[in-house]
Parts: sequence; structure tokens; C-alpha cells
Amino acid sequence: MTARLVPAADDATGRRERPLRITVDGEALDGFAGQSIAGVLLAAGRLAWRRGPSGAPRGVFCGIGVCFDCLVRVNGEPDVRACRRRARDGDTVLTQSRAGGGEEAGDEGASGSSAALPAPAEEDNSDTEDGV
Repeated sequence: MTARLVPAADDATGRRERPLRITVDGEALDGFAGQSIAGVLLAAGRLAWRRGPSGAPRGVFCGIGVCFDCLVRVNGEPDVRACRRRARDGDTVLTQSRAGGGEEAGDEGASGSSAALPAPAEEDNSDTEDGV
């Protein structure tokens, strides 16, 4: 994918790329005004930036904010969909992880606590009549 589909000389609307810089996990990444955070990450070659409960890498899946695979923390706000949030110059982005059923150290939940999420309740599939 190219950042410009119309040559600048032929652009009747007068768009000009305005550079911006965000920090992702301490690394400065450059992008352009109008790009989503996911767009900046993808342009920098980062295809995955979090891990799901199974440990599998996650990044952009749907790209329209439906699947929640691209969650990041932006300027201290957790669970921001990177595909929906436009990057702003100076944004500080931290990656998140749900690997192992909890959150990584340094990735506190919305409550500010780093305690692991509770395990889901086990489903009882036994037959109450005959115990089979």
C-alpha cells in the first residue's frame, strides 16, 4: 500500500503530508497526520503488537474496530483500538497483552491494578440424574 494514491501535483484538494511522531514502547515511530495508530505501526513493519490469551501474536485483523485484536494503551488510556484511533503528534503508545490469562507487568488494567484477571468459571457438563 502506498501512502499517496494521487501524485501531489495532481491533487486538486491540496493535501500535503504533515509528519508526526509517536512513541511506541519507548521507540519513536514516524507517520503522517490522518494515519491510524495501526497504520503507523504497520508502516514501521510491526505486524503484531500484543498477544492473546493463548500467546498468539495479535495486530490488525478486521481493521474496522470490530474484533478488538489491535488493542493498545494510548496516553495512559487502556484498551484503545489502534485501527480506529488517529495518531496524534506526541502520542505515547504502550502495547498490551492478555497472554497467560493476565496482563503483563507494567500493563495495569483500567483500575490501575496489575492483578491477574480471574479465571473463567468451569462449566459443569455432568448429568445430574445418573452422574454420566
